Amino acid sequence: MNSLKLPFWKRINKLFLVFVVIPTLVSSLYFGLIASDVYISQSKFVIYNPQNPAPGTGLGGLLQGVGIGNNSAYAASAVRDYLLSRDALAELQNTLHYQRMVSSPRIDPFNRFGGWVWFDTTFEQIYRYYTRMVGDDIDTTSNISTLTVNAYTAAEAQAINRELLRLAQDMVNRMNASANAESVRFYKKEVAAAEAKVRAAAQALAQYRNKSGVFSPEPQANLQAQLVSNLQDQLIKAQIQLAQMEVNTPQNPQIPLLKKTIQQLRQQMEDQLRKIVGGQGSIASKSVDFEKLTLDKTFAEKELAAAITSLEQARVQAQKQQLFIETIVQPNLPDEALEPKRFRNVLATLVVGLLLWGIFSVIFAGIREHHDR
Repeated sequence: MNSLKLPFWKRINKLFLVFVVIPTLVSSLYFGLIASDVYISQSKFVIYNPQNPAPGTGLGGLLQGVGIGNNSAYAASAVRDYLLSRDALAELQNTLHYQRMVSSPRIDPFNRFGGWVWFDTTFEQIYRYYTRMVGDDIDTTSNISTLTVNAYTAAEAQAINRELLRLAQDMVNRMNASANAESVRFYKKEVAAAEAKVRAAAQALAQYRNKSGVFSPEPQANLQAQLVSNLQDQLIKAQIQLAQMEVNTPQNPQIPLLKKTIQQLRQQMEDQLRKIVGGQGSIASKSVDFEKLTLDKTFAEKELAAAITSLEQARVQAQKQQLFIETIVQPNLPDEALEPKRFRNVLATLVVGLLLWGIFSVIFAGIREHHDR
């Protein structure tokens, strides 16, 4: 039978139909009529420490000049891991109801969460879905992070991007708070221990004062010495007066009384001297323990002052290590869907189909030629 008399669909090569015509028609149908528009919102931010400048070149050098250090690179990586984590997704669930957004009936069933492909609605599945829709890339030269969010409306893409930037800011704040706590925790313990020593020393000194009746030995000893000096002056005067009476008026009836006064003054002087330099109850004996307790209190106060100084220095150093997040480019509101690339995808399907058709045509032609022989 003449092949020209066959219907056109019988004259078409079956391989061409399978690898080119059908895939291209299906691709045209899907990308032309079914696939939902995807809007992309981008923002750029940088995490830096103004106290740690590092030289560089270009835009990276400019930003490094205002303080991007190794800890900033670490922080940028930590923030990226957080934004792409289950914790960030859980926050989006609470604030923006992310699952409700991506499960909307307006999204085509192939891309909709809970549709034909993403029919399993567990948290792990929506997390996999989330990581396909959100990306955070870090420029290793400048440390600039580019946050990209895909969504099926322009407003949702922008809203998700803004919320993720807020979560990034919260993450940096938590890192700063944690670093501050770690930096000063040791010195706070030192200050607390020094304060306890000061309180113990002051309490021991107060208890000794109450027990011994000595508030301050040196002033009290000076007062006692002054009293002895006064008694000595009175004793000298009395002795001079007695000597004069014994010479001039030996029969004076006041002589026995004056002798008794002299004896009393001597006794008082001895009593006062014993209080200063006598036995265990003397001021001199009490001053040893008093001085020891006073010295312990002084050392404790100096230790407390040093610990407080170290704590303040640690706090200042912690402030110098503070990280800041600066949004360089705010999340944009896309006015055009950038995905899917409909014509490009259909053309790619056609090109791949033609390549497969050519390859398999050569293979089957070789098989038939070998079989005919």
